[in-house]
Amino acid sequence: MQVDQNKCVACSNCVPVCPMGAIHIDPTLNRATVNEEECVECFTCYRGMSKEHLNPTLVRTIRGFLKLLRIRFDPEPDVCPTDALTEQTLTWPRIVRRAFSDPLVAHESTGIAGRGTEEVKTNDVTDRVKVGDVGLTVEFGRPGVGVRFRDIQKMSMALAQLPVRFEEKNPVFSLMSDPATGAIREDVLDEKVLSAILELQTTPEHVPQLLRAVEEVAGGLNTIVAIGVATRCDAQGENLLEPLLEREGYAGYRAKTNLGLGRRPAAVTVRQAIARTGGK
Repeated sequence: MQVDQNKCVACSNCVPVCPMGAIHIDPTLNRATVNEEECVECFTCYRGMSKEHLNPTLVRTIRGFLKLLRIRFDPEPDVCPTDALTEQTLTWPRIVRRAFSDPLVAHESTGIAGRGTEEVKTNDVTDRVKVGDVGLTVEFGRPGVGVRFRDIQKMSMALAQLPVRFEEKNPVFSLMSDPATGAIREDVLDEKVLSAILELQTTPEHVPQLLRAVEEVAGGLNTIVAIGVATRCDAQGENLLEPLLEREGYAGYRAKTNLGLGRRPAAVTVRQAIARTGGK
């Protein structure tokens, strides 16, 4: 994202809108400026503000005159009065930032908007985590913090040494140059995104080892890390992971119980299909 310096009147309305704190008023230029190293191309400022098309010279003149009279004139706080926020054409590797940060953009590798994954929320349909398996999600970043892929790689390479399988239908996996080692493409390592999720599978007996590894690596990362653990309940609705997690010092509560979010299409034989269409 960029700010058109010819249009900007330094009203500063866009400054608090940015979830990464990447916009500031340059006191020398007296214009809003985007710190492109910290901007994650989430387009929150571009979509989140109403846009007026006032003449910048006129607005600056009025603001300057009123300033002399010690009268403050500012537009409504959710308005860019001169439509100064400008969308720029993103190329590789910067375009990766938007794919992981803009909730309205579908990731090319999965076709899913946002961070490019539904995690295990639709497991009753996808059946990615099967009976006896454990699915783990390692979530990096948050608004105001973000994460660079260099930090994500530190985690993925550490976990790749353990008995896990990375989920292939995952946008971070699509950027791995070597899934066997967890290495991520060199050209994206310095790109910063709002948030990203690494997904992997293992078996219950390896969960304690994985949790300890995540905690150990997370302490050296310049971001926030959250762990999600998922498994299928047994026939009685019991989650066999709960006592294991409690022994590891994690509170034994269920964050999400997903049931009925989707339905598998019923299997239909050729004979049934013919019968339903009247033989046509």
